[in-house]
Amino acid sequence: MSIPLLLVSAYVVANLMLFVEACGEFDRIALDAVVSQGVSPSGELTEDAACAQVRSCIEDAMGHGATCSVDVSAKEESHGWAEGASFSLFPGLTRYECTLSYRPWPGSFSIAGVSFSPPALLTHTRSLVVDRYRAGVVA
Repeated sequence: MSIPLLLVSAYVVANLMLFVEACGEFDRIALDAVVSQGVSPSGELTEDAACAQVRSCIEDAMGHGATCSVDVSAKEESHGWAEGASFSLFPGLTRYECTLSYRPWPGSFSIAGVSFSPPALLTHTRSLVVDRYRAGVVA
């Protein structure tokens, strides 16, 4: 086995380890952020404001800078609608989707004729359903 191939393999393993570490940290932080910020956001009580607060809370806690980016979206759960009814049996249930995007470093490189270009982004998603009107209620 040649040295360039070993270096490329070490690079892949190192980036994979960093991604797995970031995913573990993200899973803990995202759930805490949704429960603390998404259930009852301060200020405006809109889904957009809640998503912005959850995203900023996750980004502040993770601190990975340029290698990771966070996206948060929210949508009303529709599984509680009764047949033919115009109201939900479970009003206020909101599903938060938190997505971590990891950008491997460096973007591409070549060592002694062996070139490597990792995928542009590795993503990991975590979701949680909460009741926006009753703090601490997780579905």
